[in-house]
Amino acid sequence: MPAASAVSALRESAAALQPGLVELRHALHREPEIGLELPLTQAKVLAALEGLPLTVTLGKQLSSVTAVLRGGLPGPTVLLRGDMDALPVQETADLPYASQIAGAMHACGHDLHVTALVGAARLLCERRETLAGDVVFMFQPGEEGRGGAKVMIDEGLLQASGSLPVAAYALHVASSMPQGQVLGRTGTIMAAADTLEVTLRGRGGHGSSPHSALDPVPAACETVLALQTMVTRRFDAFDPVVVTTGLLRAGTINNVIPDDAYLETTVRSFSPQARDRVREESLRVVRGIAAAHGLEAEAEYVDVYPVTVNDPTELAFAEATVRELLGPDRWTTMPQPLAGAEDFSFVAEQVPAAFVFLGACVDGKDPATAPYNHSPEAAFADAVLADGAALLAALAVGRLSREAR
Repeated sequence: MPAASAVSALRESAAALQPGLVELRHALHREPEIGLELPLTQAKVLAALEGLPLTVTLGKQLSSVTAVLRGGLPGPTVLLRGDMDALPVQETADLPYASQIAGAMHACGHDLHVTALVGAARLLCERRETLAGDVVFMFQPGEEGRGGAKVMIDEGLLQASGSLPVAAYALHVASSMPQGQVLGRTGTIMAAADTLEVTLRGRGGHGSSPHSALDPVPAACETVLALQTMVTRRFDAFDPVVVTTGLLRAGTINNVIPDDAYLETTVRSFSPQARDRVREESLRVVRGIAAAHGLEAEAEYVDVYPVTVNDPTELAFAEATVRELLGPDRWTTMPQPLAGAEDFSFVAEQVPAAFVFLGACVDGKDPATAPYNHSPEAAFADAVLADGAALLAALAVGRLSREAR
């Protein structure tokens, strides 16, 4: 961690940035973009970084921005990440800076992530001469199910400074967590998220004569129930999986047996071992039920996001940094991981990493009942922007200083 005087100066510098950070966050919020192509967002980021001593690279397959700050002293590299994409959600929150793009909204707070990372870049550029190493700023599109982090890695993100980062840090705001509180845990903090896609093929016929057809509908229903039984009978309750079939489609009318039935299931797991096993077991269940009904099964298990795992050393360092920078009462250790998923996991698979949550419940709301991230009513407090920027900057300064000792 930086010395006490440096910590105090960092807090003061971040507080001075707050009005500009709020302005940037509101501009991003008004014009949310979805997926891997975010030209408006990319332009705002580039404008916000203009004039800073950064080497900037743009993505080829996506609208990413990778900025490298070369410290004044020799040392390793640290990576800081902020995801930029919005969600296909129609905003209903009553805000003066509400989304002006129909059907799109920063319902997960990524506009705050971008803004905090811009703030961290400014803070670190101010301290460039004393920085013992390099910092990579990762402005990432496509976190919401598009795997933008993996695309950036494939395009060379982790070698942007010329050397693999020794550590990577990211924060995620939460509209239903207490404002200003930072939450984290060692080990798994977010689940893996995968998809099971199944088509059961039979032979259609008239609903009055099911014996003359091969009906896929009962088999599809049995599959949904059997997947639930699989969870309770094949997996340790202390290394769980969560299996939810959110899509089941078959037929067009009540008296016709369809030729096929289709279902999609989201699968969440909390360890690489459970993830490997649920892949194998779920495919076995689907194919076994199809065979028992005399049907053909086309089943594919699609890996989406790995488990997000916090490195014990980096998480302990992040906790110590929060307590020193923001106050000893601002840190909360999470008792268990969340079943949501994060593609920062692709970075954490290759670099020791810490991923933490920053509570951003707005004033006047009870975190226990406030609309959750992804809700059309989700709202996030501007007040946490300076703290988010200061925290990211302090993590970079402290980690590079630790390496230099």
